[in-house]
Amino acid sequence: MTDLSKEDGRPIGVFDSGMGGLTVMRALMARLPKESFVYLGDTARLPYGTKSADTVRRYAIQASKALLERGVKLIVIACNTASVSLPQVQEALAPLPVIGVIEPGARAALAAAPRGPIAIIATEGTVRGGAYRSAIRAQGSDVPIVQQACPLFVPMAEEGLVEGPIVDAVVHRYLDPLLATMPRPKALLLGCTHYPVLKAAIARVAGDIVLVDSAATTADAVATLIAEHGVASGGKSPSLKFLATDAPDRFARVGEIFLGRPIDPGLVELIDLQ
Repeated sequence: MTDLSKEDGRPIGVFDSGMGGLTVMRALMARLPKESFVYLGDTARLPYGTKSADTVRRYAIQASKALLERGVKLIVIACNTASVSLPQVQEALAPLPVIGVIEPGARAALAAAPRGPIAIIATEGTVRGGAYRSAIRAQGSDVPIVQQACPLFVPMAEEGLVEGPIVDAVVHRYLDPLLATMPRPKALLLGCTHYPVLKAAIARVAGDIVLVDSAATTADAVATLIAEHGVASGGKSPSLKFLATDAPDRFARVGEIFLGRPIDPGLVELIDLQ
């Protein structure tokens, strides 16, 4: 078994189907400024939300093994759809620590609305699998839960289409029926890492409902994991590296929307997971 405590200079690996996971990495970088990161966006095969569970599981293991080859000390599956495959990825990469975003997101939603109701918007795959419902129930809560798949949100976000009349119309299409349920939801969980870049439009439609983004809660969970394993970096020269399976130049250009800072195209490497 690898002695992780002697290799604390290694980067943290972050994986998503595309660029949405950069919202999680943004929170990780803020919470853990001394750490280095390697981010992998499987841009050639997105979106994952419309694919079968078996396909998503295979993709998640492939991507995680590619990060393992880059010498990471732990992996964050910054993709709600792929996080459903967390147990299989953990088994495939043991003893390397692997963490997903669903459990932290469920905890954050319950903290925002402990008595519910909680509304969840996510990809078709996440809603179909009931991952957040199961995670909330696993916390011992029986709060009312309503869910809505929002399949157009991911391609809009990946195209950088985050404001304007088209965005408002699509948000209304998905949220109006959800918010009309009674009793009215107290919290709205953004159950996909792409959705935070649409937060302004979602907030306008949602009104006074608390929007819950699992990124900060996930960053806290990673900080705890690092402390438990004794692998905190000294932070002498933290670095960033990006891997994309398609269109690295576009990844750098559009990824800035998610990361909140410019991405040097020279830091984005094109890789093949096949």
